Amino acid sequence: MKTILYTQLTERKNKGQKSFAVLIDPDKAPIETLDKLIALGTQAKVDYWLVGGSLVVSHQLEEQVLYLKKHSDIPVILFPGSPSQVTRHADALLYLSLVSGRNAELLIGQHVLSAPFVKQSGLEVLSTGYMVIDGGAPTTVSYISNASPIPSNKKEIAQCTAMAAEMLGMKLIYLDAGSGARHAVSEEMIQVVSAHIQVPLIVGGGITDPEKAAAACRAGADLVVVGNAIEKDSALIGSISEAVHQHNRA
Repeated sequence: MKTILYTQLTERKNKGQKSFAVLIDPDKAPIETLDKLIALGTQAKVDYWLVGGSLVVSHQLEEQVLYLKKHSDIPVILFPGSPSQVTRHADALLYLSLVSGRNAELLIGQHVLSAPFVKQSGLEVLSTGYMVIDGGAPTTVSYISNASPIPSNKKEIAQCTAMAAEMLGMKLIYLDAGSGARHAVSEEMIQVVSAHIQVPLIVGGGITDPEKAAAACRAGADLVVVGNAIEKDSALIGSISEAVHQHNRA
């Protein structure tokens, strides 16, 4: 099984280097808007494209992945909200297990259904302990999953959940306040989780400006993901990327 991007992420973590990913929701980024995103992302040295969403209804995912691969050298990682959001044309797949909830379908059920296709796809599979954190607003993932997010002030719950996921073999831990969150995952929660795991830590949701991105990096995030803010103002790609990557020059 391929481990190219996982090796890259772990090597960057071991060197204290930070990475930046732009999340593209196929429902909110039509093909005709991708040229601008690609130009800005290439100029800003974005590390990864993440493609997917909690509820994709446009049926453009594969077309968008193919377009990104044709016109950009930035690796494309799938961030699926369901088994249908998989295409072999991407570089890797976040194989998400919703460890913060107790919905068996999203812990293992949908994975059983998708396993044969994922195996045949040849994608690099990144098993990910996915943790939804309360960002102060209802999110699509919470509604679809029928699972309550971890309260933003319960960092001990997040810590123990992340530790359990790592010991179960997850290669990545993802703290997500969700699209449209009013506030990002707290620095205190990021610090606690980061201090108790060895695998790379992804943080997303509610990161709306360079200062919040930089704060997440200082607290221990290895990969910062921004989607909703860039959908509103694509020019933020450059400033947020700079805020993340400045840690690599320290």
